[in-house]
Amino acid sequence: MNLRWLLAVSAAVVCLAGGPAFGGPLRDYNHFVIIYEENHSFDNLYGLWGDVNGEPVNGLAAAAPNHTLQVRADGTTPYQCLLQRDVNLASPVPLPTKCTDTTGDAFVSAFENKPFQIDAFIAPADKTCPRPGTWSENGFRKGTGIPGGCTRDLIQRFYIHRYQINGGKLDRFVTGSDAAGLAMGYYDTKQLPIYKYLHGDNAPNYVIADAFFQAAYGGSFLNHQWLVAAQTPLFVNALNNGGKFDLHTVVDANGMPESTPLYKNLLDEPKAMPLTASCKPPEIRPPTPKGMVCGDRAVNTIQPMYQPFRPGTAIQKRLPPLHNPTIGDLLSGARINWAWYSGGWSNANGDIDDPGWTNGNGPQCSDRDADDRATFPHCPDKSFQYHHQPFNYFANFAPGTAMRTEHLLDEAEFFEAAREGALKAVSFVKPLGVENEHPGYASVSAGNSHLVDLIRAVMDGPNGADTLIVVTYDEFGGQWDHVPPPPFNDEIESAFDDWGPGTRVPAVLISKRFGKSAVDHKAYDTTSILRMIEERFGLDPVSLRDETVRSLADSLAAGG
Repeated sequence: MNLRWLLAVSAAVVCLAGGPAFGGPLRDYNHFVIIYEENHSFDNLYGLWGDVNGEPVNGLAAAAPNHTLQVRADGTTPYQCLLQRDVNLASPVPLPTKCTDTTGDAFVSAFENKPFQIDAFIAPADKTCPRPGTWSENGFRKGTGIPGGCTRDLIQRFYIHRYQINGGKLDRFVTGSDAAGLAMGYYDTKQLPIYKYLHGDNAPNYVIADAFFQAAYGGSFLNHQWLVAAQTPLFVNALNNGGKFDLHTVVDANGMPESTPLYKNLLDEPKAMPLTASCKPPEIRPPTPKGMVCGDRAVNTIQPMYQPFRPGTAIQKRLPPLHNPTIGDLLSGARINWAWYSGGWSNANGDIDDPGWTNGNGPQCSDRDADDRATFPHCPDKSFQYHHQPFNYFANFAPGTAMRTEHLLDEAEFFEAAREGALKAVSFVKPLGVENEHPGYASVSAGNSHLVDLIRAVMDGPNGADTLIVVTYDEFGGQWDHVPPPPFNDEIESAFDDWGPGTRVPAVLISKRFGKSAVDHKAYDTTSILRMIEERFGLDPVSLRDETVRSLADSLAAGG
């Protein structure tokens, strides 16, 4: 047990004893654990949850036909079939052709134009997952990968997501996806390890929030930023000259930045780039359509300025350090102990001999799963995701700062804290890539089992009685969901702006203090977590969204 660990335990005791408490049932909780999983819509993962004590969860059974039927780029013509690009779902090999689509360029398929169950075709034990460091655009044919039942990945980008939602019609997920019909897939919820755990003997009660939306349109990078800072980052002094390092997206009249198998972009040179479209592009680029979100904001995956970042990324393509406030700044300012725990952090950050370090003493990285391009002591795992580390983008957490040393830690330290009864007041937990459930490079079944391990570590540990666990997903992973997000849904009331919220994602609260399990139908988004933390510890809001959004604390009442 190292000195930093002893200091962390001492700080946790001091902060928990002296921190203010507000908000009714929130006073019952001295520890908050937010587990941030990867890339699944609500219907994709929780769509078959069913009833909870007689109350239906708003899942696939409630999907109206007008929100399931997918249409071509013309906005009116329904597909007859779902084009499949995943090598294990394609026709005529390996699946027999059952449908021929003649509504445009003809194709054959085993799937009609409706949602389908993925694990009926790609089972959890199937050897379709990539070995560390390998990749295949359309996935690995059964028997050529390692076990886990992985699919290919699906695109998730800011403007494409807006195109897919289509003003709340939700009918262009297939047309806008590089994976085409895979966007309509879902899993057998009741076979997920978390479902089995929560419905097993001696399990804690839970509240499932079935109207919880990702904070922002698009992918993981942006939604991690919204989790910690509730706003879209600004790229200071972004170039706007159309050159090599002009990182602005270029969209066509439909707002699309690229072509897909079922969408032909209207421009000769569309560009899906990290930044929003330029409000005033240079003459060598086409004008940005009126009404399109524009500026110098980073909306798609971009690397941080600080290590760890993807090896070989040019400095001009890395986001300048951010200076806007984060929830971490507010917690530290109030002397509330907290941490961001990330799988693989010690290796990636070069924290030699800290918990989670597996790369020896140099001069090379010795872990066989270390990135081949790594330079000791920065030895990231091949599946480490640099853009999943939101605090590493901020100047207050730059290498060498006390904030970084004290609050950016390895997931191994979280397990240790849970086991020892030394949980911090607020813990954000981000599993390593191979354990985070992300399509393409991670197994849903294996990642969901790791999720249960995290939950068990808390619930079975000394702090289990006064800890609230929130499990949610950063974003939809390119997958369809049948519930329109605000502001396209007249049946729900929730804060919104130009950035989101986007598609509905899974969310469940777990607590030993709940008297029953229940469903909460009220609308929330990712920043509702921030609002709850701010209420519990008497903090000011980080931004306008978390000031106006409904607090996730409202879900506590459902648990009795």
